[in-house]
Amino acid sequence: QVQLVESGGGLVQAGGSLRLSCAASERTFSSYAVAWFRQAPGKAREFVTATSWSGNSAYYADSVKGRFTFSRDNANNTVYLQMNSLKPEDTAVYYCAARRYYSVKYNLDREYNYWGQGTQVTVSS
Repeated sequence: QVQLVESGGGLVQAGGSLRLSCAASERTFSSYAVAWFRQAPGKAREFVTATSWSGNSAYYADSVKGRFTFSRDNANNTVYLQMNSLKPEDTAVYYCAARRYYSVKYNLDREYNYWGQGTQVTVSS
């Protein structure tokens, strides 16, 4: 059972930056497909970013493209979400998710077996 623990959320003004971290308990985490989702109050959970099939790049939702960057530190079993130029509409609980193998349906939350507890990101205007 893979355990995921997110951290790094908080309150930031519009235009600011935050970096979220997701640490995994699995020592082979580098071979897992990983994604970030978010859920704003009263809204469905939505896709933010996910590793590509090669693991060397990432896919992004249009709403965050150019502002958010996914990265991973395989030596420490950790992935990151660097969020720049934050907007009030980015306010949500952010979740890290993982699955053992890459899925072409990488943007669907039902494809992922393991989830973190979430970390709150609040962007004030």
